[in-house]
Amino acid sequence: MKKVPMTVAGATQLKAELQRLKTVDRPHIIQAIADARSNGDLTENADYEAARERQGFIEGRIIEIESKLAAAHVIDPTTLHAEGRVVFGATVDVEDIESGDRRTYIIVGDDEADMKVGKISVHSPVSRALIGKSEGDQAEVHAPAGVRVYEVIGVRYE
Repeated sequence: MKKVPMTVAGATQLKAELQRLKTVDRPHIIQAIADARSNGDLTENADYEAARERQGFIEGRIIEIESKLAAAHVIDPTTLHAEGRVVFGATVDVEDIESGDRRTYIIVGDDEADMKVGKISVHSPVSRALIGKSEGDQAEVHAPAGVRVYEVIGVRYE
């Protein structure tokens, strides 16, 4: 099985969701199905159909999370001896050489990526260009919008 990189925070978040699905959502939907069954004819029971559909979604999500956690290679960047280099899990401050815009990125696994909060996938063009760079280095990013050059302003491991 191929291991998938994941931050400690990402693994914790998935474990919490799995716990909620198993202990809160699953029992709730089982009760909703039982209640809908007690209303009689199941062939024309919209409540029953909706509850069964929701149950299918919950069970599918549980299986998905369990497989992600089984394949996870949890990486804590604070334990790596990266010595100022950009690595998986690092928080990186960059400046666009052309525009002067500054941004902060956190390099995370595919499932954790959320551009709205600055979390970018380790497989993104920006991450691939930044990995291995140190403070003061420049990274050339080949993205669909064209080539951008970023200077690494700072690297933190949080």
